[in-house]
Amino acid sequence: MRVLFVCSGNICRSPLGAQVLTARLGPDAPAFEVESAGTIAQDGAPMDPAAAAQSERLGGVPGDHRARYLTEAIAGSADLVLTAERAHRSAVVSLAPRAAKRAFTITQFARVLDGLAPADLAGVSSPAALVELVARLRGTVAPPADPADDDVDDPYRRSTATHERVADEIAAALTVIADALRAVR
Repeated sequence: MRVLFVCSGNICRSPLGAQVLTARLGPDAPAFEVESAGTIAQDGAPMDPAAAAQSERLGGVPGDHRARYLTEAIAGSADLVLTAERAHRSAVVSLAPRAAKRAFTITQFARVLDGLAPADLAGVSSPAALVELVARLRGTVAPPADPADDDVDDPYRRSTATHERVADEIAAALTVIADALRAVR
């Protein structure tokens, strides 16, 4: 399964998300191709050092991450797209309309998973079936009172405390997502 994280510059939130999800998947990580891209990324830009430090703190491996610009091919080839903000999800769907059923904000996907009953998950036997189920049931789980609560703030050029808060928010959502993906693998 190919999981794509999308943010703006592909130097903070999306690489952090990809790295933390890989860490949270643990021994099951090789069954997933986890990557990232940005809607306004400058190809080859390095990961923001503050975001890389947060990734390391949360078990991620920043390595030699290099930003890449989101294209139709990248968006269209993903089995699950997790975006930092609703605007990024819109950009993905504009590039690859068929991705609409597979694209969510990170926090939305986790929120819908949290809202499902165990009976909802009966018979789900693959990560692809899980994505299909969440897409089908996303309208049955109450949305946040403020739609912006489905967005993850951009920490770029902000304080260490902001980077830490954003990283912790992403990590909390990805723990829910990784647990669900591992459970149906």
